[in-house]
Amino acid sequence: MKPTSHNRKPIGILLLLVLGIFISALPCSGSQDPQTFGTRDVLIVAGTITNAQGKGVKEAAIGFFINGKEVERENELLSENRGTYKAELFLPKGTLSGAKVTMDIKKPCYEDSGPVALDHIIQEKIDGKGSTTYLAHQNIVLKRIISPAFWIATSVLILVYGLIAFEVIHRTLAALLGAATLLLISYTAGTYHPGYVILTFEDAIHAMDMNVIFLLMAMMMIVGILRRTGLFQWMAFRSYQLARGSVFALSMILMVVTAVISAFLDNVTTMILIIPVTINIALVLKINPLTLLMPEVFASNVGGTATLIGDPPNIMIGSYAKLTFLDFVQNLTVICFISLTVTMVYFIYWYKKDYLKAQVVDVKKMIGELKETYRITNKTLLFQSALMLGITIFLFIIHGALHMEPSIAAMAGAAILLAISRVNIVEMLEHEIEWPTLVFFMMLFVIVAGAEETGLIQIIADWVNHMSKGSIVVAIVVILWVSALASAIIDNIPFTATMLPIVAYLNEVVPGAESGILWWALALGACLGGNGTMIGASANVVTVGIAETQGYRISFMQYMKIAFAPMIITIVLCTIWLLLVVR
Repeated sequence: MKPTSHNRKPIGILLLLVLGIFISALPCSGSQDPQTFGTRDVLIVAGTITNAQGKGVKEAAIGFFINGKEVERENELLSENRGTYKAELFLPKGTLSGAKVTMDIKKPCYEDSGPVALDHIIQEKIDGKGSTTYLAHQNIVLKRIISPAFWIATSVLILVYGLIAFEVIHRTLAALLGAATLLLISYTAGTYHPGYVILTFEDAIHAMDMNVIFLLMAMMMIVGILRRTGLFQWMAFRSYQLARGSVFALSMILMVVTAVISAFLDNVTTMILIIPVTINIALVLKINPLTLLMPEVFASNVGGTATLIGDPPNIMIGSYAKLTFLDFVQNLTVICFISLTVTMVYFIYWYKKDYLKAQVVDVKKMIGELKETYRITNKTLLFQSALMLGITIFLFIIHGALHMEPSIAAMAGAAILLAISRVNIVEMLEHEIEWPTLVFFMMLFVIVAGAEETGLIQIIADWVNHMSKGSIVVAIVVILWVSALASAIIDNIPFTATMLPIVAYLNEVVPGAESGILWWALALGACLGGNGTMIGASANVVTVGIAETQGYRISFMQYMKIAFAPMIITIVLCTIWLLLVVR
């Protein structure tokens, strides 16, 4: 019986399906691009796109032209984060024979490169199917242009600095307004005109140095737990006991204690905890508390300069330049000790008349009262805190050998201490973490990134390089003194953030700067320069504020009259140190 047409139809469909599956399973001879079938020319071009300072330019749009006609691509080709790029062009066979191949690079805030000819195209090989592969390498330098984005970023940076310096609004709000303005303009005006693109949201997130943020946050937790033990107040009492009634000895001991504590813990917190005890001792001695507080706050900034974790500018420098805890100790501790010794002599001389007026009566009774008031309140918590702080500092010392960020050591120490001490973490996060400070840092990083993306930082770096004329000696002096004087006028944290990319550039172009000496010039200038005025460092502002609430006010000019001269002395010492010892 012959099969009917009705029976043959499903069989035919089934055969077609099987044939289709069989064909789809066959190996392909090339990519899905129609140009990959048969013979072809393959052009591979690689290289780097940099600015005039040699720094890679990311996300630059790259186009290719053959005899003036653009080569179409499915996806836009952009340079990588370090300015590197690699392109593969699949062309019909014979296209490259005698052809003129050019590139065109475009990037907001940069001048269009125009046609860049690939003069050195090398024929590498011909495969078995007749396809020919050509190789080319082309590095391109883009020139900056003064775009609207440049003026906006510059204006925002200056405005934020002004708001912070003159305390018009809280510095965190000033930084937040600045960062929000840059991003808002980039995504509004920048959407319609590339000249208004300052930085993208991804750029802003990348600019926030989370190593700095996490390190500060973790150390705040450790200090917050230590605060509950009464350790700082006990050390102040022991200082008075050791001085045995001598105000001169007491002032020097308090300076040393404050400096040592500030080298390992936040100097702002150190001052917050030690100020009430100092004021109490001064009142018993019937002297103005400022005669002890001024040397203390000066010492806190000097001591904080000695280590990676002692002062926020050092934390920022260490994270940006990948410097270790030991790097700071080896290069800065000795000069900080010298500076502390000299300033102790200075303040003893400056306050000599005040100290001689002190009424030291019944020292034993006073020691007994202080011993009862300022004692260790929780010995178990003190042991746990001291143990974890010691382990954390040990990890700081070896973090370079472990290739571990310092923030990891601090976070581990804080987390374990919270776990073993059973301190309420919610309470710690609410009351001990200075969230305004952390937000200030994050927003500040964004503002500086905007200035860097639009070319302002490079202009400043070129100016400093021109001033130094390639001399490492001049570069050291310029960075040290400009940093010191600027940090005395404005907060040293935003200044340091601005200087980081500048110093990084100078390290590459100034002969002899490879050792990293310019980082030490920046650290010493920013940290010690902050001693010069009331607003130069956060510890200064806190000290003056607390003293004023207790009825001991000091004006801006009075503060400057007392502290500016010893600040200049320390910078002179640092200049000699950097030029004669570190080099």
